[in-house]
Amino acid sequence: MSESLEAFREYREKMNEKILDAGNLEIKRFFALDSAVYRDGALNPKTKELLGLVASAVLRCNDCILYHIIRCVEEGASDEEIHETLSIALVVGGSIVIPHMRFAFEKLEELRAKA
Repeated sequence: MSESLEAFREYREKMNEKILDAGNLEIKRFFALDSAVYRDGALNPKTKELLGLVASAVLRCNDCILYHIIRCVEEGASDEEIHETLSIALVVGGSIVIPHMRFAFEKLEELRAKA
């Protein structure tokens, strides 16, 4: 994994730990729910991560896009599946999603190069 990808992962883990250590019950509940919805169920985790990628691209959150790209790769999504997922985000979100698609493609390329 590239330095920027590893730095993102380390920062995310460090800050999530600080947030959870603050002891706010509502925040803890939200984090627990966020983890729970991506578990295997009627939809498998890969499908759920691809759905998360669509939502993240439409909402134009690069941190979220990066997280879901990493998780999609970890769940075994192919480049074609990720590209098709991003095409759905483009249709739903419109052309304003294009800069975030560029980001997603760049980060996917980084992940594949390090694999």
